[in-house]
Amino acid sequence: EIEPDSDFKAKDFCLQAVVYIEKIQKTHRVPIIVGGSNSYIEKLVKDPVFMFKYKYNSCFFSIDVEQSVLNRRVDMRVDQMVKAGLVNEVRQIFIPDADYTKGIGWSIDVPEMDRYLREETNIDGDDESKQIILQASISSIKRNTRMLICNQLEKIQRLISEKMWSVHQIIATDVFEEDREEDIDEAWRNTVLQPRLDIVKRFLKSDHHNIIIECT
Repeated sequence: EIEPDSDFKAKDFCLQAVVYIEKIQKTHRVPIIVGGSNSYIEKLVKDPVFMFKYKYNSCFFSIDVEQSVLNRRVDMRVDQMVKAGLVNEVRQIFIPDADYTKGIGWSIDVPEMDRYLREETNIDGDDESKQIILQASISSIKRNTRMLICNQLEKIQRLISEKMWSVHQIIATDVFEEDREEDIDEAWRNTVLQPRLDIVKRFLKSDHHNIIIECT
């Protein structure tokens, strides 16, 4: 757990990651490193200080979805988050004149909601103005999330094409083109989950691990 106002950089991530990797391996389990920021993963793997490439065999995955489909999914997801109480959640951690270059202030949602949370009390009786500012904030969240996704996709492609990483790319576009949640769940199991489990089983077998993977 990281303090919300801490400046948690890639080096900090790596220092903690190697500790947990060793702890997990001592229990005869396989560590799974999940990237939010690909730059964290890249530093962990490439930085000679951490000796990652020389100490561990790795199996890399990337789940790829066509950009336009991702954009629609982002818009829908943000709308769902707003309905579920996003504004109140950000309001609870909102600090006027906060530093948006580090910690939780760097997260998408927080800077975008700044103007609305500053002005909502000043225009308390003007619901129309409040709604206009709120919608502008929501639009900014959607736009910045789409930009983040685009940057992350470019980073992954750079790791594959320039850094020559061997990455198992799973194409999941069809999954997110389904309309009903139950159809999405089934498509996810068939298109993404099961193929990945099969790859991991082969990897562990070739790496002489005696581990059973259960699909739940």
